[in-house]
Amino acid sequence: MAASDLAALAALFADETRAAFLLALLDGRAWTSGELARHAGVAPSTASEHLGKLVTGGVLAEERQGRHRYVRLADPGIAHLVEDLATRSEPAVPPPPRSLGAASAGRAMARGRTCYDHLAGRLGIAITEAMTVRGLLRQDTGFALTDRGLAWFDELGIPLVRRGRRPVARGCLDWTERRPHLAGLAGAALCRHALDDEWCVRIGSERAVKVTGRGESALYENLGIAPEELR
Repeated sequence: MAASDLAALAALFADETRAAFLLALLDGRAWTSGELARHAGVAPSTASEHLGKLVTGGVLAEERQGRHRYVRLADPGIAHLVEDLATRSEPAVPPPPRSLGAASAGRAMARGRTCYDHLAGRLGIAITEAMTVRGLLRQDTGFALTDRGLAWFDELGIPLVRRGRRPVARGCLDWTERRPHLAGLAGAALCRHALDDEWCVRIGSERAVKVTGRGESALYENLGIAPEELR
């Protein structure tokens, strides 16, 4: 990559409105231009202009269904870059929340959330640490599922379908916990299973998720995570 290419990519992130779009899209879903405009508090025409730059720059992918235009993060690598930048930009001492609602939302995000297509927050860390303690995951030489870990996914009926060059397991630095949680194909598959099997459910308009009673039982049975760790 040439210096000019790196500068052009950095410029796409160096705008508060575009940054708000990218953080919202970390929920892994496709959003319409209007939804993102409302989320960022900008006019629809302003949102369209910014989205055009992000799509042209390869940061976002565009999908059209009838009259509707949807955008999503172009690939997991972009999601990883956004999350990493969010971690590095987070102040060591975060400012106090501006309202009770903001404080509640912040606690929910820290407790459990999706990071693009995998689980993060204390929930993601608890799962990652439990998998490591049980010998399902190695972190000593980078993130890697053990043979036992691969068998564990198979026993739970969670397929690990390889797509392109994406690693099976990868560490993603958690911006609230400041420790790595499980990402990659395994992290995405586990998150999808947790949502599909209602181990956890999305709450609010952000990326926050809440572990259900069914999820507490499943995580205790399969990983030995005590319910009180998830509350």
